[in-house]
Amino acid sequence: MKAATIDVSRPVTCRVLHYNFSPKGGLEGLIVEVGGARAQVVCPPHLGHDLAAAVAEGETVELVLSEAEPSDKGPAAHPVYHLEELPHTDAADEEPGVKGIVARLNYAKHGEANGVVLDTGDFVHLKPDGMAQLGLKVGDRVKAEGETRAMDLGGRVVEATAVNGVAVKRKPKHH
Repeated sequence: MKAATIDVSRPVTCRVLHYNFSPKGGLEGLIVEVGGARAQVVCPPHLGHDLAAAVAEGETVELVLSEAEPSDKGPAAHPVYHLEELPHTDAADEEPGVKGIVARLNYAKHGEANGVVLDTGDFVHLKPDGMAQLGLKVGDRVKAEGETRAMDLGGRVVEATAVNGVAVKRKPKHH
């Protein structure tokens, strides 16, 4: 496959061939195909955790890119571009929160249950007080509301403010 020269003056439609990993195992970017040619897209560190949730291998996506400066480490095997923003996903249009069936409990470092993992792979973080309040167990149906973000291994974590319509009570933090 030849190397791609991409016009970055507008969003670029490309097919994601595969993820590119950092030496520490994180997502560093993508190898993409544009018009039958290959290029590398480097993801800024602050977007790396959300990259897998935004794009999948084999998927065709529209990316906003900028050209990378030539490296002082020598010539690249293909053109290199920088990802400027994650593509819009349908997940961004969904209501905040997660829903599913409790598959297992999750535990804080000190051993007390602090949330549940759903059959979807999503994690509902409740803190021990929230778990005690709600009494959730394996098999329960859950709809959790709150701030949601992507997890490193896929799925989402929600800092639950309400579960099944019940407000989660939180103890104030002691300083």
